[in-house]
Formats: sequence, structure tokens, C-alpha cells
Amino acid sequence: ELDRASSKTGETAQQNFSKFGNGQIPTDALAPIGVGTHRLWDPAADAFKKLQRAAKAEGVDIAVESSYRPYGKQVELAKDLGLYSQGGKAAAPGTSNHGWGISLDLQLSPRAQSWMKQNASQFGFANDVAREPWHWTYRSERSGS
Repeated sequence: ELDRASSKTGETAQQNFSKFGNGQIPTDALAPIGVGTHRLWDPAADAFKKLQRAAKAEGVDIAVESSYRPYGKQVELAKDLGLYSQGGKAAAPGTSNHGWGISLDLQLSPRAQSWMKQNASQFGFANDVAREPWHWTYRSERSGS
């Protein structure tokens, strides 16, 4: 039985998907984000759709390069790009936030990057990898806490 991610207050994607594991989440347990075949954890997908609509309303295009990343793809990227801990651009397989369905790699113009820096936190997203301005992770929507 595949429950799509619960949006219970305080629940994280890792808690919700622990029965599957990082990069092992069935596609139908993730929600579409409205861009191609990209999928995320339900609360992250909903927040991204809101973020993208808000950006578009201001004439800013937020394009998606990557979203949920299965374990096999994490292994492939670690080989191709090297591990972040060793100066590369990939997390160790099984540790990527992409594997929990909460991170996106975005294609951002300078204007879009600026918009994200100013507005993404209102939708629960943070640029949480210092060397990767394109990498944004859903933390949770601002709820007064």
C-alpha cells in the first residue's frame, strides 16, 4: 500500500519514506510538480508549484533540471561528478536530499537566482549547498515558527 506523503505537521520526508529508504521511493508515492515527469514529496511538490506560480506572476522563469533522484542515478552521478566531500558535485549515494524527494536542481537566470534568494524561503525552500547555487531543498513552509 502506497500512501502518498502525509502532510502532517512536523513530519519529514525521511520519516514518511523511511520504509522505502533514500532513492528507493516508488514513483507513485511521490507527487508531480507540474514540470515534465519531475516528482517530489507531496508537501514539497505543493510548495514548489506555489513558488513557481509566484515567480511567473513576477515574470521570472524557474526551470527544473532535476528532482527526485533514485539510488541508481545517485551512484551514476557520484561516479561522473565525484563526491562533494572530495571536491565533486554529488552526495554520497543514499545520502542525497534528492533521494528523499525534497531537493531540486534548477536552471536559473541571474534574475531568477536573485528572485529565489529573496523569495524561496517564503515557500519553504533553502539553497543549502554552498557550492551549488542551483540546488534548492524544501525545509517546510513558513508557519510562524
